[in-house]
Amino acid sequence: MPTVRVERTETGFVATNDRGGRIEIGSTKDDGVFSPLELLLVALGGCELATVEPLTARRGHRLTRLATVVEGEKVSDTELKQVTITYDVELPPEDEKAEEVFRSVAKRVHERYCPVGKAIKNPTPVIQRLP
Repeated sequence: MPTVRVERTETGFVATNDRGGRIEIGSTKDDGVFSPLELLLVALGGCELATVEPLTARRGHRLTRLATVVEGEKVSDTELKQVTITYDVELPPEDEKAEEVFRSVAKRVHERYCPVGKAIKNPTPVIQRLP
């Protein structure tokens, strides 16, 4: 079961995982770290790329460049209207099948294999436990 701990620090907040990973989280636009909403977008883009990359490479089609830009359109300060993932890829020029494989894999990952995307598209129940 994936688990993270988020706690207040002297300068904002920090998230840690059991493997020693650490991410600073800010609460203002001027603190130079990611906001919680930006981290949601990072999680979605990272999930798709971390799934697309090995699946295309296993099929023998390693892309020259693979990146995404993930944008969240807000309706209000507390609500998103939609999230858009735009891929930025460079295909190897000598690989005639790379684009076909990439498009097929990316579509399946987006529709079925990225748990972050699935949690956003098909809301996952969130349970709050207070002391």
